[in-house]
Amino acid sequence: MALKPTIYKLKIALTDLNRNYYDTLNLTIAQHPSETLERMMARILAFCINAQESLSFTKGLSTAEEPDLWAHTLDGRIALWIDVGEPASDRIKKATRLAQTVKVYSFNSKSNIWWIQEQEKFNQLTALIFQFQWKDIQALAKLVQRTMDISVTITENSAYVATESGECEVGWTPL
Repeated sequence: MALKPTIYKLKIALTDLNRNYYDTLNLTIAQHPSETLERMMARILAFCINAQESLSFTKGLSTAEEPDLWAHTLDGRIALWIDVGEPASDRIKKATRLAQTVKVYSFNSKSNIWWIQEQEKFNQLTALIFQFQWKDIQALAKLVQRTMDISVTITENSAYVATESGECEVGWTPL
């Protein structure tokens, strides 16, 4: 019998000072059985950083042909493709042919090694690559509850996250 995803409900008060974007997001997130809390929270943070009306989560880990997040134009083309993790350069090369903008948010303890191995290939692509600080993502994952009210304030290359159970700051670096 297949394991079922764990469902999380989040109400996020988002303030993005970089883009003067303010919104309240009501998200229902399915955590795939093989997905860690850290990866799920990296997906949510990537959503907040790129929040826009047409942005949505995909089927994620269960569908290899799709990114973690994407936004479509009114005529159905992919405007924004977002992968979370350490994807192969071939996958991102293909994504750059399918989407107007491609972003990758790397987040785990192997991120530095992945970047060293793949940097030369990624530098030839038009994708934007960012690295979340692993210790920050771990701190964020410790705040997770099944139902959460969250405040996210984005400024420069960091997000200040406050929940009922605590707060943390998550920084990222453009690679």
